[in-house]
Amino acid sequence: MSQNTNDFSKWYIDTIQKADLMDYTPVRGCIAFKPDGYELWEHIQTEMDKRFKETGHRNAYFPMLIPESFFQKEKDHIEGFSPELPWVTEAAGEQLEERLALRPTSETMIGHLYSNWIKSYRDLPVLINQWANVFRWEKKTLPFIRTSEFLWQEGHTAHVDEEDARKETMQMLNIYKEVVEGLLAIPVYDGEKTPSERFAGAVDTFSIEAMMKDGKAVQAGTSHYLGTKFAEAFDIKYLTKENKHTHVHTTSWGTSTRLIGSVIMVHGDEQGLVLPPKIAPTQVVLIPVGPWKKNPAIIEKLDEIFAALKAKGIRVRLDDSDQSPGFKFNEWELKGVPVRVELGPRDLENNQALMKARDEGEKVSVSLESVVESIEKELETMQTRLLEKAKAFRAEHSHTHIDSLEQLNQHLAESEQNDKIPGWILAGWCGDDVCEENVKEQTKFTTRNIPFNPPTTKHTCINCGKEAKHTVWFARAY
Repeated sequence: MSQNTNDFSKWYIDTIQKADLMDYTPVRGCIAFKPDGYELWEHIQTEMDKRFKETGHRNAYFPMLIPESFFQKEKDHIEGFSPELPWVTEAAGEQLEERLALRPTSETMIGHLYSNWIKSYRDLPVLINQWANVFRWEKKTLPFIRTSEFLWQEGHTAHVDEEDARKETMQMLNIYKEVVEGLLAIPVYDGEKTPSERFAGAVDTFSIEAMMKDGKAVQAGTSHYLGTKFAEAFDIKYLTKENKHTHVHTTSWGTSTRLIGSVIMVHGDEQGLVLPPKIAPTQVVLIPVGPWKKNPAIIEKLDEIFAALKAKGIRVRLDDSDQSPGFKFNEWELKGVPVRVELGPRDLENNQALMKARDEGEKVSVSLESVVESIEKELETMQTRLLEKAKAFRAEHSHTHIDSLEQLNQHLAESEQNDKIPGWILAGWCGDDVCEENVKEQTKFTTRNIPFNPPTTKHTCINCGKEAKHTVWFARAY
């Protein structure tokens, strides 16, 4: 896999197509999720949904079409989203009196409805999540990572005061971090977005940021404290215990199918997809080898292993097709299946099978008596190993020694010259938008977030050299 940006994009697209995760459709920027691709989303959805419900949230559903006037109520929101909005202007052969946007996010529709639903402090908090599709007419698209239509979840909550709302904002960010690191084996930096990178209309935006294998960043999840901005715009008030009408404090938070793209970009290799066991649609593939058709005992033993794995809740496939073993090995490697087990006549005689983890080079012999336990252990080990490998890669490409724009430009020139990944840099920032913008213009590095726990503290601004107010991760991003 080349670290060159164009080659990496080609590798990425080749990988997802060969792994049969998606297909292009006639509508620009819109993809069809094939079963393996959609199942990845289902596993993410299941884990997220469980955690949302454990923390008191419930699912609901809101309309996809949003009246234009709703966007006009929150000025920052419409300015942030207007370039990306697709509009419905005609229905049943007639022009609509008011344009309807295909939702880019649901704050405005939900704000309108919450103003009807919330009357008293007894109605609070409102803790609602929605699993839905949203639309943002992107100029440049990449399957899963940036598409015109994508799947996501969006949480929208209302609270009695700022303290309660901010507690919610951080709780959800922590859930995202736990799921992305624990389920997807992707390490993330959590922190606060700079004002220019905030969600349109938010008081504060917090994010988790992940490093891909080409050194670029993906914003893997965001949680927003919205203060009373949307409550004031949509007149969401409640009667306090003291009989006073006051505005609620709201939050919103979301993750999307770009997490699928992140899994591919973080763990994949030259052979194709590498999937963490917890998210893999097929966790184990069993393959008969040698002249197995002449020896029914081989399939009988594989059927026995299949049933035992199935009984333990492991997602297993038996490939008894008439393709050659080499073809099968290659096919299942492309699909990123975590563990492959081979069984042939000689293996049966020796009371063993050969097991290979997708991310490891060598096969290992395992006793048939303990093959199920060996597979279980390998699935657990691989999950941890992938996270550790991703952490090591991130550490290798996170640079904390760059303190000026001159040094950054030199670092970029050397990286290009030596065909190396420029990675991320940790640098100081004085807080001035002009400095942030100048770094972006000169290097295409944007601020990712102000990390809660930076590896070190920076004291001077990377652009102007003045005293730094913040220590910030900078990187090129998707």
